[in-house]
Amino acid sequence: MRYVESLEQRSLFAALRLSAQGISGTPFSSASDVVAWLGAVQAQDYSAAKWALGLRMPIGMATESIIEGAIADGSILRTHAMRRTWQFVSAKDLRWMLDLVAPRLIARSAGRYRQLELDAATFERSAAILSKILDSGHALTREEIRSAFERAGISADGPRLSHLLVRAELDGLICSGSRRGSHHTYGLLEHRALERVSLRRDEAVAELVRRYFRSRGPASLRDFVWWSGLTSKEALAGVMAIRSSLATDVVNGETFWWQDDAPAPVVPHCVHLLPAFDEYLLAYRDRTAVLDARYSERLNAGGGMLSPVIIIDGRVAGTWRRTVLGVGTASIRANMFASFGQREKLDIAGAAQRYAQFLQRDARIEVVATASRRSSLPRPS
Repeated sequence: MRYVESLEQRSLFAALRLSAQGISGTPFSSASDVVAWLGAVQAQDYSAAKWALGLRMPIGMATESIIEGAIADGSILRTHAMRRTWQFVSAKDLRWMLDLVAPRLIARSAGRYRQLELDAATFERSAAILSKILDSGHALTREEIRSAFERAGISADGPRLSHLLVRAELDGLICSGSRRGSHHTYGLLEHRALERVSLRRDEAVAELVRRYFRSRGPASLRDFVWWSGLTSKEALAGVMAIRSSLATDVVNGETFWWQDDAPAPVVPHCVHLLPAFDEYLLAYRDRTAVLDARYSERLNAGGGMLSPVIIIDGRVAGTWRRTVLGVGTASIRANMFASFGQREKLDIAGAAQRYAQFLQRDARIEVVATASRRSSLPRPS
C-alpha cells in the first residue's frame, strides 16, 4: 500500500530526507561522522558502502582511500547488526547496538543452527578458538579462521563457517579488522573498539530511535521497525520517549516523524549517483516518497539486490553501473527511466565525475534512456 501519494507531499518528504541523510546541505567532515549520524549504514556491498559514506562528505575530503583508512584504523567497523546484515557502525556505538539487536537475531536463527548442528557447546568452543588465535591483535582472514577451526576439530564447511563467524560478531567477540590486500579480516572487538558505552535497554531503544528519525525522517514507525528489527511495541516506546524532539504529520492515515529542529527543506535542482543498497532507499519499508512504483522492479531484480540509482531532485530517475576499464579509468553508464534533456545529461555527467573523483580515476560517461521517448523526466521547478 502506498502512503505518500500527493506530489506536494512526496516533494517535501524527499527534500527533508535528502537533507537529513547528508546528501544535500552541509556534508559531514569524516566517514566516522557520517556513520555516527546515521547510526548504521548497510555494507553488504563493500564498494557501494564506501561510496555511501563518500557521497555524504565534501568532495576534497572524500576518496575511496580515505574511507579505507577509517576502516583500517577502526574509526568505523564492519560487522553484522541490523537485520543480520553487514553494517558499518561507529566503534563507540557497536557494543550497545549489539546488546539491543543481537538477542532477537540469535533467537531467529535457532532453527538454522539446528539444521547445521551448531549447538551451544560448538559456539563456546569456536569462541574460545577465536579468542586465542586473535589475541595477539593480528587480524586473520576468513580462510585462516576456517583452517584454525578445522585443526581444532570443528567442521567449518559451507554455511557453517558463516554462521560461526556471524554468531561471534553478534556475541560481541569479533568484528572487521584492517584489510590485507583485497582480503577482509576479522579481529577481536576488544582490540578494535576500546571505548565501552553501556546503555539500559530502554535508553538504547530511545537512542536508536533518535538516530533513525533525525537522519532518515520523515519516516513511519513501520519504516523504523523494518530497518531496526525491533518489535513495534518497543519501537513505539522509543518514539514516545523522545517525542518532544520530533515533528510529526499524518498522511493517508500513516504517522510520519522527523527531527523537530531539522533545517527548512530548501533543496536546489540536484542530481546524485547513489550506490547500491543506499540508506536513502533501503532504510524505508515504504519508498513511495522517492520511487515511482512503476520502476520498483528495475531496482530490485530479486535475490535481495537493490541497484545503484540516479536521483534527480530527490526522486529516483534511473540506474547506473560502473565498469573498471583499466588502471586509472572507469566507465560509468547511466540508464534513465525516461527521456531527458541536455541539462539533465550534463548534471548526470557532473554527478558521475564526482564519483570518479572519489575513485581517483578518470571517467568515461554514457547517458542513455531506456524508456519510451513519449515519457520524460520531471523538470525542476
